[in-house]
Amino acid sequence: MLIVKRIPWITLGLLILTYGTLGWSLSEAQSPWFVWLVLVMSLLLLVGTLTAPYSTLAKYSVVLLGSNTKTFVAAVLGAFLFFMMLAWFRIFLDTLLIVASAILARIDFQSAGFREGQAFVVTCVFSVAGVGLGAFAYTAITQKVWF
Repeated sequence: MLIVKRIPWITLGLLILTYGTLGWSLSEAQSPWFVWLVLVMSLLLLVGTLTAPYSTLAKYSVVLLGSNTKTFVAAVLGAFLFFMMLAWFRIFLDTLLIVASAILARIDFQSAGFREGQAFVVTCVFSVAGVGLGAFAYTAITQKVWF
């Protein structure tokens, strides 16, 4: 019963809501199955990156910025991403909201004393459940399943 009290329920509710809007948007756009697959893989990559220890991230950033050529490519990619952020501001804000809720979940799990593996599993489960609930809610409302 002690672990149930330690789980940050408000943060997980926010996580479900943000990923639910993503599932709703993809259902509304009638995305094909491979888009959903890419979304789930990206979701797992995002959560894995956020729950990884910072020493591991520092090790990979040294590889990314190890030479002048790699640093130049990273700077050009950053400039391109900044341009995309300005061009598609609405999509950027949605993405920023999703990343912010995942970061909040990471911080809350870390402050509650959970290990990285536990935080990863719980965050992944709630994120995928949020996408699925958003898609289900869109389908249920538009198909008038309950009416």
